[in-house]
Amino acid sequence: MKTLKEIELESVTIRFAGDSGDGMQLTGDQFTDTSAIMGNDIATLPDFPAEIRAPQGTLPGVSSFQIQFSHEDIFTAGDAPDVLVAMNPAALKVNIADLLKGGLLVVNSDSFNEDNLKKAGWKSNPLLDGSLKDYSVLQVPFSSLTRNALAESKMKLSDVDRCKNFFALGLMFWMYGRKMEHTLQWIQDKFAKKPEMVDANIKALKAGYNYGDITETMASRYIVKQADIAPGSYRKITGNEATALGIIAAAELAGKTVLYGSYPITPASNILHDLSKFKNFRVKTFQAEDEIAACGAALGASFGGEIGITATSGPGICLKSEMINLAIMVELPLVILNIQRGGPSTGLPTKTEQSDLLQVMYGRNGDSPAAIVAPSSPANCFDYVIEAIRIALTHMTPVFFLSDGYLANGSEPWKLPELDKLPKIKINHPQTSDGPFLPFTRDEKTLARPWAVPGTPGLEHRIGGIEKADKTGGVSYDPINHHNMTMLRMEKVKRIADDIPPAEVLGDARGKLLVMSWGGTFGTVRAAVLDLQREGKKVSHCHVHYLNPFPKNLGEIVKNFETVLIPELNTGNLSVLIRSQFEGARVVPYNRITGQPFKIREIKEEIGKLL
Repeated sequence: MKTLKEIELESVTIRFAGDSGDGMQLTGDQFTDTSAIMGNDIATLPDFPAEIRAPQGTLPGVSSFQIQFSHEDIFTAGDAPDVLVAMNPAALKVNIADLLKGGLLVVNSDSFNEDNLKKAGWKSNPLLDGSLKDYSVLQVPFSSLTRNALAESKMKLSDVDRCKNFFALGLMFWMYGRKMEHTLQWIQDKFAKKPEMVDANIKALKAGYNYGDITETMASRYIVKQADIAPGSYRKITGNEATALGIIAAAELAGKTVLYGSYPITPASNILHDLSKFKNFRVKTFQAEDEIAACGAALGASFGGEIGITATSGPGICLKSEMINLAIMVELPLVILNIQRGGPSTGLPTKTEQSDLLQVMYGRNGDSPAAIVAPSSPANCFDYVIEAIRIALTHMTPVFFLSDGYLANGSEPWKLPELDKLPKIKINHPQTSDGPFLPFTRDEKTLARPWAVPGTPGLEHRIGGIEKADKTGGVSYDPINHHNMTMLRMEKVKRIADDIPPAEVLGDARGKLLVMSWGGTFGTVRAAVLDLQREGKKVSHCHVHYLNPFPKNLGEIVKNFETVLIPELNTGNLSVLIRSQFEGARVVPYNRITGQPFKIREIKEEIGKLL
């Protein structure tokens, strides 16, 4: 019998891929949860089919889940998988080009029959024709081995076959020294009302683990040690989960109730689902009949003195734009979550993109400024949705929160914050007025108007979509007044820059090349710049969380570098804004609109060209 070697690795990237009914997202989630519990740093990239019910076994129906787990700090789910687990020929066809040369390919050999090969467009069987010679191939008959393990089960054969993902998960648990306890408990909790499913999935998981343990197909196991992380309580969190928890925390910090008005749309829907579970906190959720009603309900909550929040993706922003414009005109706080996806129109609803920045900046009639913030990682969504709410309530203005599909669905470890140490959000509702109430008088510092709660005696006032008279809020058609009110609304948003932190630079504060990023490109850009800095290259990185207004020192940062490289998952939205606001800046856009995040090597190659 072979002697089993254990090889220690710094990090491993695994991609699980199969048909949309093969449970790849669940499999990836369980591997991720287990790795997080075992103390690794993690980053994930789920990739869903764009079609709800693509034909089984076809290329459009392939679903995948990539995870990098590491002993060191990581910023992305990895450029390319070290291991690809392919459950059928279509999954192999879609993903094989990404697998590192020499990487491990684990395939469900049972699925490579003539019918499935034809559906996936293979002219011959790749397991037999030598086309996989660049990889280490492990053929495992997942389907038949699962059936054997569940031979005594009374479930239908189709239900038995659905357990093969747990067999594959068990094998990968064994191969990478993962413990099964968390998943065993999860199965018992998840299928508590279906004991036959509990029994079947546990048997399949253990059978996969034992297959790795007792067969001699693998000469080695691979170990990734626990990461060195700051002490504290951690959990795995996705961007949408962090956003939901941030909304709940902000309600507590402000002492207010949130009305979350939303209409289902990918990839924002999970925020509504998560918030609906927390009715015992200061949260009320409302699934409206359409995007306009969802935004109107949220704005109505703001008018009533509570926190109005609405969420959507790019197509929904189009529909909400008139109601957002009303919020700008009446100067009420409103937070709009835009979880960006591929566009235009329906576009690529399950893929990621950053193409809505100019839309939320300018996509309304008239001069209608709104503040914009953007998180940089899944866990960071918690902090910046709180910040979006704080700015809206403090400055009496709509605020856009620009997340994206990569952040929304991706996950990473999150250190649980101590709520009592988070700064309170201070709110002042006027209670009385000396003389007639003037709803459009302004705070000298912020230019915010008073947030008078309807029904407060003596504070009756008029609001609406027609231009307001300065101070009194009455309807005004006076041209000079319209000019002045437009400029006041613009200046109010500009003054938010006095209330946000300065931008920071990683590396030299001046030099030849600055790489600037925003949103979900942070991890890839930061990893690329750190790699090059370790190689002695002179390159710096500035990530921008505040997109309107920009931090006050951003112009000075830009001027301190000969060239500013801006990688974006669009055609150059931030590049347009930087050029327009900072005259003389030499901006070099680097754009991709593929529905997939950048790879670290792509950023490094582009930086190399400029250096």
